[in-house]
Amino acid sequence: MIKYWPIQAVTDELPAGTLPAMSSLPSISPTWWQGATLYQIYPRSFADSNGDGIGDLRGITDRLDYVASLGVDGIWLSPFFPSPMRDFGYDVCDYRGVDPIFGTLDDFDALVARAHALQLKVVIDQVWSHTAIEHPWFEESRQSRDNAKADWYVWADARADGGPPSNWQSWMGCPTWTWEPRRKQYYLHNFLQQMPDLNFHNRQVQDAILDIGRFWLDRGVDGFRLDTANYYCHDPLLRDNPPQPPERRGDIPAAMQQHLFNICQPQNLPFLTRIRALTDEFPARFTVAEIGSAHSLERMVEYTRGQQRLHTAYSFVLLGAQPKADALLALMAPWLQGAGAEAWPSWALSNHDAPRVATRWAEGDEHRTQQLLALLTALRGTVFLYQGEELGLTQSDITFEQLQDPFGKAHWPRDKGRDGCRTPMPWTAGAPNAGFTTGDKTWLPLDPAHQARAVDVQEADPASCLQLTRRLLALRRAHPALRLGSFEALWTDEQVLVVLRRESADAVLVAFNFSAVPRSLELGRAFQATQEAVTVGGAHLLGNNLRLEPWAAFICPLESGR
Repeated sequence: MIKYWPIQAVTDELPAGTLPAMSSLPSISPTWWQGATLYQIYPRSFADSNGDGIGDLRGITDRLDYVASLGVDGIWLSPFFPSPMRDFGYDVCDYRGVDPIFGTLDDFDALVARAHALQLKVVIDQVWSHTAIEHPWFEESRQSRDNAKADWYVWADARADGGPPSNWQSWMGCPTWTWEPRRKQYYLHNFLQQMPDLNFHNRQVQDAILDIGRFWLDRGVDGFRLDTANYYCHDPLLRDNPPQPPERRGDIPAAMQQHLFNICQPQNLPFLTRIRALTDEFPARFTVAEIGSAHSLERMVEYTRGQQRLHTAYSFVLLGAQPKADALLALMAPWLQGAGAEAWPSWALSNHDAPRVATRWAEGDEHRTQQLLALLTALRGTVFLYQGEELGLTQSDITFEQLQDPFGKAHWPRDKGRDGCRTPMPWTAGAPNAGFTTGDKTWLPLDPAHQARAVDVQEADPASCLQLTRRLLALRRAHPALRLGSFEALWTDEQVLVVLRRESADAVLVAFNFSAVPRSLELGRAFQATQEAVTVGGAHLLGNNLRLEPWAAFICPLESGR
């Protein structure tokens, strides 16, 4: 789920002072998820097996051979649980089931079995901070102040004037509090008013949620992507959020305040420890937190450092405007010293909540889009590739009449919502609806511009984004330096980034020119390139001389670690 934070400049989140020496990290013995690439599947839009125009679990299973062919390590499935679908699965009314539009539990088991046969891990979304209003827990909780579930959600009395308990604002364009006449109290919802927040200060709630996690781990999933993981606990004193300073104020109520008390509370951390303890009972399981907040890099470190927190986390710092080259380098700094050296980051350039990076950063340019695929695979950490990103799909233009997304409906036309990145996957250019469905309609319109970028077209083109993605991921899998290695900045300014990645004897030179001007650089030492190098645009390395053409990417393994 999107956190609806106005995406701030990356430089606002960078640590103060100079970067630490980036070549000093000790070698590590990784588990499968460190440096892995996970492919995000948005089930509604991936593949439809029954012709109803909505993607489903059998459709995903039918396409897993394609996913495996990319060279990824696993998949992340967005929610498929029973839901009223106001927020398309991020409003759950049964945590242990499958919504009929997606199939059955047997279909899910078959998907996991097929994925594992293809050596793909399966990570599923867990939306634990809130439920749908139809969830049986809430139906009971709202009836009275003294029933068995009375304290399972966040309830509070009105202020003396009848107003809500605090000034907290939801990203869905409304206050976070709604009045319930049966209890004569307000309940908290950080998103839609039909998505009430669970009360994680209640140990019984934590226990019930952990039982849900155990249910899916027993079913064979390899891990969880934890939606809104920094939203689990609220300030028990219900203190008002302070206003944003004038220079940072947005133009919707939620962007006019600093979210200091409705999210990111210290009480989150003990519950994260309990989640880690649960997953540690099962071999090689994995947790990744989604963190949407100001200072999210700090939260990423805080939530993942050491052996008792989550395995990794990602934030929205690369899901907004493109940072300068030197800011990209500095993003690695929090994980190279102090507590951060015990933590592990994850990165994504696109997902189901953000405009596609091919439009957002590359402005639809094919060359620049391929450069960004290279960038993603060169980052230190675990990385997420969003369905269609490997095809270079651009953001679709959705009209108000076609819009499904509740956030888009609440903020139109200032914000057109998230549907533009959720349109159906194009599989076969010449087929009706690009092979996504055998039916005559789709839940969101299939973008005509995506037909020409369908999988079958790109399979036949060795210069396509798809084939480049396979080459890049093969290189990442072959070289520990790319997945795990340290960073040594050889050159950086606002447009050019040149880094030496190293893990033990393995070394890879990584270089990017994020400008329309060619650059020639003299590096501080000479390097011997190998034939494995993957290049986007033009790049030439001879000794210590490096030439980068406009919008070039150069990922070059080196001879004998040199």
